[in-house]
Amino acid sequence: MEKFEVNILGCGSALPTTRHNASSQVLNIREKLFMIDCGEGTQTQLRRSKLKFSRLNHIFISHLHGDHCFGLIGLLSTFGLLGRTATMHIYSPKELESLMLPQIDFFCKGMDYKIEFHPFETQQPTLIYDDRSVCVETIPLKHRIPCCGFLFKEKATANHIKRDMIDFYHIPTYAINRIKNGEDYVLEDGTIVPNSRLTTPSAQPRSYAYCSDTIYNPQILEQIRNVDMLYHEATFAESEAGRAKETFHTTAAQAAQLAKDANVKRLLIGHYSARYDDESVLLKEAQAIFPNTTASKENLCIAL
Repeated sequence: MEKFEVNILGCGSALPTTRHNASSQVLNIREKLFMIDCGEGTQTQLRRSKLKFSRLNHIFISHLHGDHCFGLIGLLSTFGLLGRTATMHIYSPKELESLMLPQIDFFCKGMDYKIEFHPFETQQPTLIYDDRSVCVETIPLKHRIPCCGFLFKEKATANHIKRDMIDFYHIPTYAINRIKNGEDYVLEDGTIVPNSRLTTPSAQPRSYAYCSDTIYNPQILEQIRNVDMLYHEATFAESEAGRAKETFHTTAAQAAQLAKDANVKRLLIGHYSARYDDESVLLKEAQAIFPNTTASKENLCIAL
């Protein structure tokens, strides 16, 4: 099975703590790296992760609060110092480009690589990235400022050839790619060899949804339904539900209820408030509703 891993670089919220870094994750999908959010300290955490800097070409910023983007200028500068030449693509709400360009002009003079911004609207789901391996859609969220999550959907790979059957029927090499892609094979005498006899199905495509920051928002249920893993903010315990609503955040119980209602396979919680010295209270609250819940922590790597 091809690689599909979620690497947690930071899972804290707005106030810095010694326990957690600000929000950032890296997805490794078939050895292509995709970063989601880039809070302070992200580049140091990226070093600790042992992920290869050169394979990171796409950064997705959910919204323009500092704990999700203050690490971006430092990371871009470091790439310049490392002699990067490949274009870096940044996907974000439209205001980010105007905020970043003066900083890039001042701090990153003489860089040998290009930074290309891809602004997106935050009101409706939009396809913002598409290649042979994966596509990425925005998930409209409800926060104090325009904000989107991201839905990563892997594309199906070709079927696996049964080598013994290929040899048995003396099928030529030029026909193998068509067979991998689902075609039957016709022998010289007109006999049709069904594809199911020549191949085994590839693994089911996987999906990952990232939702931070947002108030409890059941409107996203259809878009995230049946995903293999949902990352959802769980900033507060249910005892602070009033505070969560006031600040447009979610409780651990609410995140778990969304996971249950959307029939996701696994829930990953994060974006913890600095008031919690021990996130186990949030984890237990979520697991009481959705047992297959994991608490994010720095350097955690989960394979889907």
